[in-house]
Amino acid sequence: MADLGYDGKVAVVTGGGGGLGREHALEFARRGARVVVNDLGGAVDGTGGDKEPAQQVVEEIEAMGGEAVADANSVGTEAGGGAIIKTAIDAFGQVDIVVNNAGILRDKTFHKMTDDLLTPVIDVHLKGAVYVTRPAWEHMREQGYGRVVNTSSASGILGNFGQANYGAAKMGLVGLTRVLAAEGAKYNIKANAIAPIARTRMTEELMGDGAAAFDPDKVTPLVMWLSHEDVDVTGEVYSAGGGAVARFFIGLTEGYYNPSVTAEDIRDNWGTVRNEEGYSVPANPADEFRKLNRIFRGD
Repeated sequence: MADLGYDGKVAVVTGGGGGLGREHALEFARRGARVVVNDLGGAVDGTGGDKEPAQQVVEEIEAMGGEAVADANSVGTEAGGGAIIKTAIDAFGQVDIVVNNAGILRDKTFHKMTDDLLTPVIDVHLKGAVYVTRPAWEHMREQGYGRVVNTSSASGILGNFGQANYGAAKMGLVGLTRVLAAEGAKYNIKANAIAPIARTRMTEELMGDGAAAFDPDKVTPLVMWLSHEDVDVTGEVYSAGGGAVARFFIGLTEGYYNPSVTAEDIRDNWGTVRNEEGYSVPANPADEFRKLNRIFRGD
């Protein structure tokens, strides 16, 4: 089969100045896309700013014969998100792909979580994805095409000690992805999420000795596929790390039914409620409602 190409496509990669974002941006360019490399250039905690990281990646792309522009606007404000997409439109006249990758860390156990630790993380990860995708969405709807890849995390899907702020934002991105998939379907806009495991400046200390196996470039192939015009899924979440790719999904057990249910009844049938045999994977809320109707009818 032919290689996956992006000729004629414009990709916006936030947090593209290093780590995962840099690998994504470089690979898009290698495969023919024109790229907006967005990076505020701040520290891991989001403080400071420097356009140099984004510009360095642009220069790498240009050295290989590709086209790219640097952008140092913050994803954490509505104005910043709009400015990032304006950079794409001004430079290339369109936007086809948005990879929401920008992120910061301000870890602290929940009982010590203060607003100055919570709000900036929510602003960058969750609201940042909204702020960047929203103005791009208008162009995607008009052109009848778009691909969105949101960067979630196992810390959100599964939870992780000391990351209440980060975990909440990352699981929020899963919900956002599902809604974008539903609303974008009739416009040929597909949205999916990844939960990467990669050695970056944000994760090196957390990963310890095992970090060497998880180069960021092992995550990029999944992003390339989910960003391609041929991708056949939307609204899904995939894990990627060290060359392994797998799907995360939300399963619904068959559960327990009693029209006269009481708290004691639930207690006494808790094992049935939690039994994972025969689970289903609802695609949307209507799927769950259909399952309940089936149970009510006794099918």
